Amino acid sequence: MQDKISWKEKAGYGLGDAASSMFWKIFSMYLMFFYTDVFGLAPAVVGTMFLITRIWDSCFDPIVGIIADRTRTKWGKFRPYLFWVAIPFAVIGIMTFYTPDFDEKGKIIYAYITYSLMMMVYSLINVPYASLLGVMSSDRKERTTLSSYRMVFAFGGSLLALWLLEPLVLYFGGNLNSKEGWFYTIIVFGIITTAFFWGCFWLTKERVKPIADEESNLKEDLNDLWKNKPWWILLGAGVGALIFNSIRDGAAVYYFKYYVSSAANYSFDLFGENFAMTPTSIYLVLGQAANIIGVIIATPIANRIGKKKTFFGAMAMAAILSVIFYFFGKEDVLLIMLFQVLISICAGCIFPLIWSMYADSADYSEWKQGRRATGLVFSASSMSQKLGWTIGGAATGWLLGYYGFQANIEQNAVTQNGITMMLSILPAIAAVVSVVFILFYPLTEEKLQTIEQDLENKRNLTN
Repeated sequence: MQDKISWKEKAGYGLGDAASSMFWKIFSMYLMFFYTDVFGLAPAVVGTMFLITRIWDSCFDPIVGIIADRTRTKWGKFRPYLFWVAIPFAVIGIMTFYTPDFDEKGKIIYAYITYSLMMMVYSLINVPYASLLGVMSSDRKERTTLSSYRMVFAFGGSLLALWLLEPLVLYFGGNLNSKEGWFYTIIVFGIITTAFFWGCFWLTKERVKPIADEESNLKEDLNDLWKNKPWWILLGAGVGALIFNSIRDGAAVYYFKYYVSSAANYSFDLFGENFAMTPTSIYLVLGQAANIIGVIIATPIANRIGKKKTFFGAMAMAAILSVIFYFFGKEDVLLIMLFQVLISICAGCIFPLIWSMYADSADYSEWKQGRRATGLVFSASSMSQKLGWTIGGAATGWLLGYYGFQANIEQNAVTQNGITMMLSILPAIAAVVSVVFILFYPLTEEKLQTIEQDLENKRNLTN
């Protein structure tokens, strides 16, 4: 019997990624800027820190998946982490954006500690949250719908964060280089994320049980993962897609501040207060709104032509549009905004697909090996995010250093061209890598239908 999920539970599931994505998007688009222009670190130092801390954190994700698979509570395996870790997630996020009165060495140590802790606590809540998708329903189409809800809420959370971030920093601190402005702004987001995670905990339910309720064996779980070809292909495709996004995201603030150089702000009223919105914020908000459009159209397209073809087409188009983006001048603001929308629609399409495809790969592993390790399989999704973000984030810092970037001064032509390439040519290369991987993905819709029916028959026999 297929599991049908109410819209209320789907929305509740989406709240979890709305919370995660608020901090994720702030990190991916503003953390490099915060560390260089507010905190006071050199871009190459930040890039190296991103590489070191995120490599460890990527390795930490499977550990969390293994632990979550072995968690037994009255609330299930994965839901309890949404309740337990919500407050530590907010508190450490706030401390990451606090600027202590230390010398350069002290600041570097503080940044390493707080950022490492933030990435670990992100794994502790996000890996179980991602794994929850695999046990809420056994219906592959229902999972795609759940994944679409998740992505709509994720990009909605990102949209809210990017819409309010700069206005709140300006409101609390007066300018974007204000230490106090950043600190108090992140406190606001920490309160919101805690409420969202707890909402996700209370509104969702775990339904899918393993066919065999056998004693977990870590060696066999890892062996099954090693043999899971679709898992490895999705890992490669996910890394390419995240590099594409992380380089574009990380360079966007620099692109407007040091290349487009538009000083015009736009104001709006919120709760009786006046807030200013910069062209950078408009660009980023447009991207998140377009991501939501991509998420919405991904499900009907995938239901018609399949997930693999939809993923391939979206990333191929993103690569082509990104190459064209390189040729825009600083005066082509309307074209810059238009292509941000088009590229972001393409990027938005892939995320609900890849999360649903991870759930399919968990089914494939159970169908092929007779064992289910949902948390371990889903930790691959978080690992691909972290690895892609690691490579893209480190590359952003190193490239800024390579092109001669120095904070808060006018950049020369070489630096400006390098920043432009970081929003165009370089992400396009990463998109092509993702396309190449997905070409080899073996789980067609016909294959998945067979797997789903076989697993359903086996579950019926054991009940």
